Amino acid sequence: MKLREIYETAVRMGIEADPRGKEGVEEFLARQQRRYEALPDHLKALADPQDLINPFADTRIYVGDPDAEVTTILGGIDMNPAEIVLADRLREKGTPVDAVYTHHPEGWGLTKLDSVMEVQADIWATVGVPIQAGEKFITERMDEVRRRVMPVNYDQAIDVARLLDMPFFSAHTPTDNLVVDYLNKYFAGRDLSLIEDVQKALLEIPEYRIAAQKGAGPYIGKSKPGARAGKLLVDMTGGTEGPKQMIEKLADAGVGTIIQMHMGQEMRDEAEKHNMHVIIAGHMSSDSLGINLFLDELERRGVRTIATSGLIRVCRDEDGMVMREEPGALPVR
Repeated sequence: MKLREIYETAVRMGIEADPRGKEGVEEFLARQQRRYEALPDHLKALADPQDLINPFADTRIYVGDPDAEVTTILGGIDMNPAEIVLADRLREKGTPVDAVYTHHPEGWGLTKLDSVMEVQADIWATVGVPIQAGEKFITERMDEVRRRVMPVNYDQAIDVARLLDMPFFSAHTPTDNLVVDYLNKYFAGRDLSLIEDVQKALLEIPEYRIAAQKGAGPYIGKSKPGARAGKLLVDMTGGTEGPKQMIEKLADAGVGTIIQMHMGQEMRDEAEKHNMHVIIAGHMSSDSLGINLFLDELERRGVRTIATSGLIRVCRDEDGMVMREEPGALPVR
């Protein structure tokens, strides 16, 4: 595949799995167009044209000719300067690495992370939170995230990739969307009335089972295994963690249990305050699940993938059946 085709595949799969649906994505892009047209000329000149056709600002090609052929990818969750050098060393040792894929974005994919957070309001709306309330809270949180990212040295890995002539790209929200879509469909066919039912169901998925063997499996916190879960919300996409104020709105909408990759203490305290259960599925394991669904598609199209940087590689066929597991280092038994 060409590097451009890999990038386009990530965007396509992300849109197909997007919680907003195709129409919702189109509405978002229309808003992006209106925002662009409202910019003064000196800011229009700085705008990224990809923002008008790709709804995921954290999914970009950073280094490399888009028409370059790619037969082998080194991929992981956080591909920092060390991993770029690793890719170059693998080349020296005879492994033909053609590109590096990072899940978590770098460069301008990171500095604009806030722009992918709007989807959270749409997710909350599906469980009964008024969209205007969700938009108000997420807009405030987006500004907070933007200010938090501003001091970060965002181009480190990109500079290393450029100097080593290593094609480098990210796909973040698309694979997070794939996780949400996968888990919603997976949970839909199961009786998950109790907290322990949800935990057991997660542990049937290889990525979560392998993480549990490493001490990082699904965590139910203070919730009792036999407690009733109530209405479930899988909340694993939209850039990063949302605002704590939304916990009360979700509780009012009848959500009984939130399933997230991770959750800060303030949000956990707020959830407890509103008698809501929180299941932390796991960050690396959840990211791995979404990444694997993307990489499986690339492998079906002839691209070899090499996993590193926390990626628990599990390969599935087109019907979702597990073909092989590459869990990395497991504890000695």
